[in-house]
Amino acid sequence: MSLLLLPLIIFFAGALLQMVFGRRVAVVRVAGPAITVAGALAGLIPVIRAFGGKSVTASLPWSMPFGSFSVEMDGLSALFALPILVICALAAVYGSEYLKSFEGKKNLAGFWFFFNVLAGSMLLVVTARNAILFLLAWEVMSLSSFFLVIFESEQEHARRAGWTYLVATHIGTAFLLVLFCMLGAQAGTLDFSGFSAAGMAPKFLSAAFLLAVIGFGTKAGFMPMHVWLPEAHPAAPSHVSAVMSGVMIKTGIYGLLRVLTHLGTPPAWWGWVLVAIGAASGILGIVFALSQHDIKRLLAYSSVENVGIITAGIGIGMLGMSYGNDAMMLLGFAGALLHVLNHSIFKSLLFLGAGSVLHAAATREIDRLGGLMKRTPFTGAAFLAGSVAICGLPPLNGFLGEFMIYLGSFKALTGSAAACPAAGVVVIAALALIGGLAAVCFTKAFGMIFLGEPRSDAAAHAHECGPAMRIPMLVLAALCVAVGLAGPFIPKLLIPAVQVLAGRQMTDGNFFAPTERLLTNISLFATGVLALSALLLVLRTRLLRNKPVSESVTWDCGYAAPTARMQYTASSYADPVVRLFKLFLQTRRKFVSPKGLFPEKSSFSSATPDFYRERMYRPAFNATEKFLTRFQWLQHGRLNLYILCIMVTLIVILVWKLR
Repeated sequence: MSLLLLPLIIFFAGALLQMVFGRRVAVVRVAGPAITVAGALAGLIPVIRAFGGKSVTASLPWSMPFGSFSVEMDGLSALFALPILVICALAAVYGSEYLKSFEGKKNLAGFWFFFNVLAGSMLLVVTARNAILFLLAWEVMSLSSFFLVIFESEQEHARRAGWTYLVATHIGTAFLLVLFCMLGAQAGTLDFSGFSAAGMAPKFLSAAFLLAVIGFGTKAGFMPMHVWLPEAHPAAPSHVSAVMSGVMIKTGIYGLLRVLTHLGTPPAWWGWVLVAIGAASGILGIVFALSQHDIKRLLAYSSVENVGIITAGIGIGMLGMSYGNDAMMLLGFAGALLHVLNHSIFKSLLFLGAGSVLHAAATREIDRLGGLMKRTPFTGAAFLAGSVAICGLPPLNGFLGEFMIYLGSFKALTGSAAACPAAGVVVIAALALIGGLAAVCFTKAFGMIFLGEPRSDAAAHAHECGPAMRIPMLVLAALCVAVGLAGPFIPKLLIPAVQVLAGRQMTDGNFFAPTERLLTNISLFATGVLALSALLLVLRTRLLRNKPVSESVTWDCGYAAPTARMQYTASSYADPVVRLFKLFLQTRRKFVSPKGLFPEKSSFSSATPDFYRERMYRPAFNATEKFLTRFQWLQHGRLNLYILCIMVTLIVILVWKLR
């Protein structure tokens, strides 16, 4: 049996067996996560081989017309498969405790069935080498994640989020179907190995590129095709949100990159399209995140921001390929791929942290939290690590990918082509603005949730989560630190994937040497700072041993007993920045001012609906619904007439085909 088929068998067969035989709660609680962990461990073997430069392939007989069950784990597939396997395994362990409150209320065997099917289908998406197999895996991934999103289907917002996601993902799939039909018709086969840009007209290739951007961009969350993310992520269980945001949306990035490898050397305007999409998604994504009151909704918009950073890096890489600037190409692609890995780590950590907050205080509303650091110190420390990482601050891992994209953009400034410097300036400016806004956003998130005084009774009585939820957060937080400190060694791991994108073997095996030297200096400095901090902590502990230690308030400015009403709220903290982007946000404010000499009440509230959903998609779908209601007369309920319509349609198609 191929090493690549084993994890797929474990995921799919294990999910089916659990659905059939998993009736007892105790069995479901153990078997569901165990299947995910076993499949992930089996999948790591071909991933490690692919990182070593040895592709793993497998094929099975398949009678599907135009289809072939052909899978391969090469360098590019391995880079996306690694976070899929690791994050799914950690999320499964987390879910074994997170779902305890649903035991006896929900069909948990069904939940774990769809969870393991999702893990297997994502692995199949990044390894499939036939368009039919790819689209089938893509559809299974979409449907299984839909059922996970509507897990709490008794809540209206979960049902609405699920249907929004289902419609969006199938619109994207429609574009992908056209894309693969075009490529297959031109190549005479639907096997990826037969796709080639040779002999294809430039207009044909450009049409294929645009179809790929729309089809895969819908899954990845490119603006303005992102509207399902802020709906689906808050509705799903937190560990499902971690999987969807951490790895599932990256299948859109993978699909786009895989198609690009078959379209030849890109014209410059392709790179500019991705740079523009990346800059817009990155800036607007973090701006929308900054204005949110729901912690998971904030994290969902932040995923749009990080996908924008990845896309900008891909755009820089494509421009470097177009203009023959190898340094720009390699650093752009490498930075984007590294950010794929890093985002999967810190965003999964933040979603698991948000789930722990929900578990502790029974609310996701940031303005109803506060003071959780004293009550849930482990969750607070883990969330702080994720917040620092997502802001791109050294020495944590979020810094590395953005740093390499910065370097690629600086290489563009020295490029010989006239357009290169302009691209570098756009990406550098966008990354700088995104970094500043991200710092504001996550100081708001961490500060309002974990610092200060509790703003509700639920927050005042919050409690720490159990070990099964803490262990995955600890692993991810440790990875944020470890990957950040191991910066000099990371670029070498990216070489197999970058070579797939570049379409050639790199004759100079040390082309990342200058980057490695910079990262070495940064890592050594960061390691020294951490070591010194640890030494001071140990010294302080020894000096205070066997001595009385007491606590007291700091200077209180005359307020001996401060309350939550004296603190910033999430809205007031972010308001100065939010007002700068009021043209895009369209924030709605409702203020009831105090009246009279002795006012009894006053209130203020704000809400920021998604501009694109309200101004673009809602009117379009309302108009479509209004148009389609004119054809309700066809739904008359007479089965014989339905059959007649089908037969007439088949006869018309047959006559047209015979002509």
